[in-house]
Amino acid sequence: MQAFAELFGRLDASTSTRDKTDALVDYLRDAPHEDAAWAVYFLAGGKPRQLVPSRLLREAAMQACAMPEWLFEESYQAVGDLAETIALLLPQSNACSRLGLGAWMQDRLLALRKQPPEQAQALLRLYWSELDGAGRLLMNKLITGGFRVGVSRQLVARALAQLAGVDDKLLAQRMIGYLSASALPDAQAYRALVAPQGAGADADAARALLPLPFFLAHPLQQPCESLGDPQGWLAEWKWDGIRVQLVCGADGHALWSRGEELLTDRFPELGSLAAALPADALLDGELLCWDSERSRPMPFASLQRRIGRRTVSAKLQREAPVRLIAYDLLRLDGCDLRDRPLSERRSLLERIVSEAADPHLTLSQALPFDDWSALQPMRAGSRERGVEGLMLKRVDSRYGVGRTRAHPAGDWWKWKLDPLTVDAVLIYAQRGHGRRASLYTDYTFALWDRGPEPDPGGKPADSAARLVPFAKAYSGLTDAQIREVDAVIRRTVIDKFGPVRSVEPTMVFELAFEAIQRSPRHRSGVAVRFPRIVRPRPDKTVEQADSLQSLLEMLG
Repeated sequence: MQAFAELFGRLDASTSTRDKTDALVDYLRDAPHEDAAWAVYFLAGGKPRQLVPSRLLREAAMQACAMPEWLFEESYQAVGDLAETIALLLPQSNACSRLGLGAWMQDRLLALRKQPPEQAQALLRLYWSELDGAGRLLMNKLITGGFRVGVSRQLVARALAQLAGVDDKLLAQRMIGYLSASALPDAQAYRALVAPQGAGADADAARALLPLPFFLAHPLQQPCESLGDPQGWLAEWKWDGIRVQLVCGADGHALWSRGEELLTDRFPELGSLAAALPADALLDGELLCWDSERSRPMPFASLQRRIGRRTVSAKLQREAPVRLIAYDLLRLDGCDLRDRPLSERRSLLERIVSEAADPHLTLSQALPFDDWSALQPMRAGSRERGVEGLMLKRVDSRYGVGRTRAHPAGDWWKWKLDPLTVDAVLIYAQRGHGRRASLYTDYTFALWDRGPEPDPGGKPADSAARLVPFAKAYSGLTDAQIREVDAVIRRTVIDKFGPVRSVEPTMVFELAFEAIQRSPRHRSGVAVRFPRIVRPRPDKTVEQADSLQSLLEMLG
């Protein structure tokens, strides 16, 4: 545990990718395999289900500190992170446990789940007494699921590949399924990660209906003309669904999300599609709910109904029918196609989609264009088609891992529509977490409900006009702007609801969001996707903020 705590501190103290890679390699080279197995699990983003209820953790900490609940809660509100609050409040200790991370997880922390509350609290106090401040913070974060450090899964895979002397892409593929909650890491699983290239485990993974690491696009923020000759590019629609891989094998099929969640049972109608495909095909594409009569995607909320169900009724399948829009073929006839150019992979994909002739499968349309200017009107009309914009892919591009660039100018780009925007009023605020725990950073915004005929002068039509909350947002402001907003909030608090503060409506902000749809679950009657703050609008009065009616007009 001490060695992992030192690694945690070393990673947290650096912003250099090289330094972080070196730190990972140094730790993994010396760590016992049972410790390295858990370290890779946590560093790559793994989270076992909750080990101890938060309330029990708080009570154990208050007993260890001999602290009343009100003072503990005030401390927590000031710090903003439960794991850090407990680590700061516990009596100082220079203890240094000799147990490794694997033993701490397997023999101690995981076993807390089975203990009665009194025994679990006693064990927590004992474990805290065996660790110094850094070890306590790490232990608390592992228990609460709040372990985060500035490394990506791709960086962890790169360090493992360097240590094992295998290809980065192969190592990323081996990590598929490593974070599954159904199979916690152990020394054997770690040895499979760092086995020599060509080991039998690699062939076993292909037979196990596992996906391959997803290749991701970069957002296009420069003019598309900067990409060079348009003849070297493929343009497709940017669909608003779930990125998936459909893996077909002799023993069945599996549908995986980009987050490595197995979705096969939630979309049983794709079984007929898998049966119509070659037994070893692996397709990459977008899963959508599809309106066949209108030949367009249904709102994303329809797909959310499917995602949230473990069992899917025939009625729901009829109300929210799905379709796979395929845009890449990664494996066929026992061959890995990822190193072949996109043009060749797409040609093979066109053939198997045509031969399958299944209504649940469609080839992603290649949009015709001779020059970059021809794409502008297509992109401008994307929202009316129910898509988010365009995808631009180099026709000779290989299928990489994550957001990598094999070509200096990039291989895959997503050219999304400019977001929708409104000017809204801040009416509620809540403190943030971590380093922003002492500042109000989480905001609720409202629009005017002015009735069917708003006043042309921009003022509420009558005394019944009211501000109705419609979205929450916390990103988009600089640290300096957050401090300015925090100062205004503290001066204008009207009421308190637990950690939430109701404030006098005095500040207007421009909000951006990707899409809008009707929602009876919201007071405003609408829901917006990915709301974020664009900028403060000190040039506008509260009365000049937008109305719900103007928001509803965006529904088209």
